[in-house]
Amino acid sequence: MNFLSHFYFERQNSNDYMVMGVVLPDLIKNADKDWNLNPQKDEYLFRDVPDYAALLSGWKRHLEVDRLFHSSVFFKEQTAILKQLILPALQTGPVKPFFLAHIGLELILDHLLLTQNKVNTALFYQQLAGAHTESLTGFLKYAGLTDQQRFAQFLDNFISNEYLFSYEKIENITYALNRICMRLWLNPFAEKQQEILTLKLEEFKQQLDKHGFMTIFDQIEEELAGQSF
Repeated sequence: MNFLSHFYFERQNSNDYMVMGVVLPDLIKNADKDWNLNPQKDEYLFRDVPDYAALLSGWKRHLEVDRLFHSSVFFKEQTAILKQLILPALQTGPVKPFFLAHIGLELILDHLLLTQNKVNTALFYQQLAGAHTESLTGFLKYAGLTDQQRFAQFLDNFISNEYLFSYEKIENITYALNRICMRLWLNPFAEKQQEILTLKLEEFKQQLDKHGFMTIFDQIEEELAGQSF
């Protein structure tokens, strides 16, 4: 799941460090895809400092939400549907249909949460800013992050740009997918392919909304309720 989808499960959580923790794995990977942190493997390092413990708890919730999402029938069915829809946009070029369907589904879910006011996106950014402190730096030091300055600059930009608000428009979802694919392939889409992709994403969004996209959030929320982190 993407940023706003993870935030959905913490939408009533007033602990800024928990909110930061639930998106921190993706923030780390967005800052540098080669950074691999696994603080959950050394929990003893974080137990004695409340802010660290909250960040770790959020981190673990992120991992569990992703596990539940990717193993769900919803994920399998919806990625299969989107894969078929976007095939006309992928007749040429290097992009793999399943990869694009996987990422596309996650971004469309964020789009729906944003446009249907299921989350308070402004509050999301406020809470990230509230957790952008020395406690976060200390947590990441123990977690093994070697370039604190580069990550801090990335996080500053992420918070100040408020990029997720752009997901309100479907064409910006296409733009985001193109940027993600550019990390892996040179010139992933021609302009015409992007136009087709935007049309197919709009079609997919409408069917997803019609068939009740919130069911996956309800399902995961119910499964999270019985777990401690």
